[in-house]
Amino acid sequence: MARILSFQAIDVTTNHPESGFVSINHPPIVKITTLRNATLLLEWTTGFQPVALLVDPMLAARGTLPRLRFAGGAGSRNPLVDLPLAAPALLERTTHALITHCQRGHFDHLDSAGRRFLRERATPVFCTPGDASWLAQRGLASVAIAGAARQPFFGGHIMSVPCVHGRGWIGRLMAHGVGWFLELPQEPSVYIAGDTILTDEVERFLSDHRPDVAILPAGGARFDLGSEILMDARDVCAAARLTDGIVIANHLEALDHCPGTRAWVRQLAEADGLGARVRAPEDGETARYELPVRA
Repeated sequence: MARILSFQAIDVTTNHPESGFVSINHPPIVKITTLRNATLLLEWTTGFQPVALLVDPMLAARGTLPRLRFAGGAGSRNPLVDLPLAAPALLERTTHALITHCQRGHFDHLDSAGRRFLRERATPVFCTPGDASWLAQRGLASVAIAGAARQPFFGGHIMSVPCVHGRGWIGRLMAHGVGWFLELPQEPSVYIAGDTILTDEVERFLSDHRPDVAILPAGGARFDLGSEILMDARDVCAAARLTDGIVIANHLEALDHCPGTRAWVRQLAEADGLGARVRAPEDGETARYELPVRA
């Protein structure tokens, strides 16, 4: 029998604004805040304890990181925009971090400001074994998640999903990293794709696992030479047709090598009849995704 789920995006001020976390008596909810590019904050409650998982923190101020394109790009240093005004308060809630990849110049997933933030707070940082040793050498409290099988995670499970960060010669130069699939007790399942193009493996994963929320890159990133190294809006819409959950597009309007825009994602989603499920949130926007209580 097909699984039937429904979600509701709830404004963060309408329920428990004083705490920012869902009450234990409420239906299970995961809060997802888009901070900028791939940086997200996922919040839920495990037992009576709030968890705030910071994903791929690029925390640098606007224009303080190198350019990634020199021909046809935005002509500005990265990031192209500052973090949202609410970022300091949101970051202060961080209890743990999760990294998809961070080596070979991928400052857009963990920059020096992000490393300093996590190091000073001694935040546990979940990552791949290859990244764990690299992060530990830089003083971070890395926690390796080994193997492709489901691993224990906050009373539920986490599983890595391989990424392909470009094909051909450009792909051979890239650090491909992984995506992560979170299955938390009585919470909507969440797939964070990481840096990837739309591959057969990603398509199979979406069809087989049907995550309740899928966070996919839509920036269509490319360097001055070579093909695209990320999904674009068309790929995100194609991916959305493989699952019945919510799709959140990210990697938008923050880096000079990502030409994709929120308007483009929304326009294509509406044209494909996916407007109710494909979303391109603004930086600083929070939505709550609720898994209804079943009898």
